[in-house]
Amino acid sequence: MGLNQEITTKVKEILDTNFDVTDVTYVPEITDTKLTFNNGGLKFEATTLFIDMRGSTKVLNNHNKPTIAKIHKAYLHTTVKIATSLGGQVRSFNGDSVLAFFQGTTKNSLSNAVKAAMQISYMISSSDSGINKLLEKYSAVDFGIGLDDGKVLCTKVGIGGDNNTKDLIWIGNAINKSVVISDECKSPNHIGISNYVYSNLNDEVKYHTRKNAFGRDEQVNMWTAFNVMYNGISETFYKTSYYWTVQ
Repeated sequence: MGLNQEITTKVKEILDTNFDVTDVTYVPEITDTKLTFNNGGLKFEATTLFIDMRGSTKVLNNHNKPTIAKIHKAYLHTTVKIATSLGGQVRSFNGDSVLAFFQGTTKNSLSNAVKAAMQISYMISSSDSGINKLLEKYSAVDFGIGLDDGKVLCTKVGIGGDNNTKDLIWIGNAINKSVVISDECKSPNHIGISNYVYSNLNDEVKYHTRKNAFGRDEQVNMWTAFNVMYNGISETFYKTSYYWTVQ
């Protein structure tokens, strides 16, 4: 059988076979035995956090490859450590972007994802964090973080075998919208969240308490409404320049 016929036969099999979806309450890994190359996938609900570096081409043009590698490693290490410390599961690196999931359907799991974004923003962008000044010796790192919540379908793709290409793909509006929102964010408003996420936040990541002119505590909304086009429809989302310190 020629290569053309081999591929055509496999594609026909994929398209003609029913796709089986199993609901799970965890974020799948590549080693999950429930995931095979057959037509099937695992569906879970989570808050998606997507972070992407701004101006990476400029960084690439201004530094040699070893320096760029060090900048990326520092930026990615910071993102992963903070996300996992708050219950996130990092599942994808693509150049200078990271995809993480905070599995669950509660306000706490959703708010933890937003808190992680605010801590990442502090560590990378604030001069008080410690690593910001270290990174600035080479290049200031600008970035955008987008978050949305919803159901995600995970399926295994590629070709079997130890040395062959295989990976997991993640499908759902929560992922696509987090990417779109991320594209709208950069310094000083590094973080953007969907209207659904905003509407379900715990107060600690929604309001900042400060003293007013009369010495009384007042709550200030940390988020500002904007609009973004998604699926041809203008949707409200929210951005912030606030961050959460890391001890």
